[in-house]
Amino acid sequence: MKIGMIGLGAMGLPISKRILEAFGTLSVYDISPEAVTQMASKGAIGCRTVTDVAMEADIVLCSLPNAAIVQGILEEILNAQNTRVKLMADLSSVAPASARSFAELAAKKGIVYLDCPVSGGVGGAENGTLTIMVGGPADALEQLTPVFECIGKKVYHVGDVGAGSGIKMINNYMLGCNMATAAEALVLGKKIGLDVQTMQDIIQSSSGRSFIVENKLPNFIMKRNFSGGFAVDLQYKDLGLAYESAKGFNMPIPMGSTAMQIMDAARAKGYGKQDITSLVKIWEELMDVEI
Repeated sequence: MKIGMIGLGAMGLPISKRILEAFGTLSVYDISPEAVTQMASKGAIGCRTVTDVAMEADIVLCSLPNAAIVQGILEEILNAQNTRVKLMADLSSVAPASARSFAELAAKKGIVYLDCPVSGGVGGAENGTLTIMVGGPADALEQLTPVFECIGKKVYHVGDVGAGSGIKMINNYMLGCNMATAAEALVLGKKIGLDVQTMQDIIQSSSGRSFIVENKLPNFIMKRNFSGGFAVDLQYKDLGLAYESAKGFNMPIPMGSTAMQIMDAARAKGYGKQDITSLVKIWEELMDVEI
């Protein structure tokens, strides 16, 4: 089994490192030559094009920013001469409809496409503790299991192609809404004189507990470290996926729409590349306090 990885960004790079360590070989490509060089220095096969990966690997994983880029990569794989790719596992976050269209496109060339988005952040990618949500044929997932075991702690087969992207979209929708709410609440708490550590301790053991309070508050907000993590731009994209999906059913999603507006405010302030916890700075500046 020869494996290829396309996309060596915040998630793709640590995932690639773990796969390379586990299997001893990995073909890699990214638009950043520096990222490819970094992996090549560790023993990976550095590829100059997507076509080069397609000629080297039976199984290709990709971790990319959006569906348009995934489609472009898939088309390059399908158009490659002497491609050996039989299975494509897409770790990116895309809309369910996009995943289904990619599967149909790949099937025309005999390639099985699975949507396999992940959760757990950069730390999960580095430590091999990601949660992987897989949509696609069970026999194809069985082929991918050895790969997933080295990058993830939990692997869920959630249904046909599109189901993986669907559950990831819903999870991230709730995360975005939660973050927008927490940013307001924490600043309000500070404004009325509450101690931040006290809020963290009590809320995390009460009905308001959440991943934001458990993880993001102590590791990002309280440390005033807004770099890395899950970027506002990516969260905004994921909320947009849910918005477009809901619109197809004529379903209003007022919570998500409001969260998108808060994300827009953060992007306007230049926080798009920062972690989603940077939303607190919008309210801190408005209320002249700092958590």
